[in-house]
Amino acid sequence: MQLTMSRVYVVPVVILCLNQSRFFFSIIAAVLFIMASITDYFDGYYARKWKLVSNLGKFMDPVTDKILVSSVLIFLTYQGFIDPYVVILLVVRDTFIGGIRAVASADQIVIDAKPSGKWKAGLQMGAIPALILGNSYRGQYDAEIFTQIFQKVGQIGYGVLWASSILSIVSAIEYYNIYKSGKK
Repeated sequence: MQLTMSRVYVVPVVILCLNQSRFFFSIIAAVLFIMASITDYFDGYYARKWKLVSNLGKFMDPVTDKILVSSVLIFLTYQGFIDPYVVILLVVRDTFIGGIRAVASADQIVIDAKPSGKWKAGLQMGAIPALILGNSYRGQYDAEIFTQIFQKVGQIGYGVLWASSILSIVSAIEYYNIYKSGKK
């Protein structure tokens, strides 16, 4: 559970770093985000390895992922780096799935994470550091080549974020169908 909660604890530090105007702080934000994202993998791996998988863990793991990802996406949107429509889609989807999981839990139905949801989360967690770095460099130094490189990194991150948005719709339908079939 400590690895799960570490993703929540890192959010204010990442946001604080993103709020600074120096590229150095963006690097720190990206590295912290990557480290927090990696804990998602190890959290599940060790829970399965040591047979510590619990319904609380199955519930909290995606919640902490959503707090981490949504907070940073919303802040990047606030800064004007991301189209608000993609963020609205992702946040609405995550809220919808959270609602389905809560109702399912009340009906004693546990909906485990599915591959489509894991891929969606993985794409988001890969896109966000690229978006952070790609949008924060903005020619702070006189080397034009670095500006071009980081702009490309940001564009790739943006493309990956849109891919995760499409996958988020697919996974939302999958989770909804699982809940519906469990109700019968």
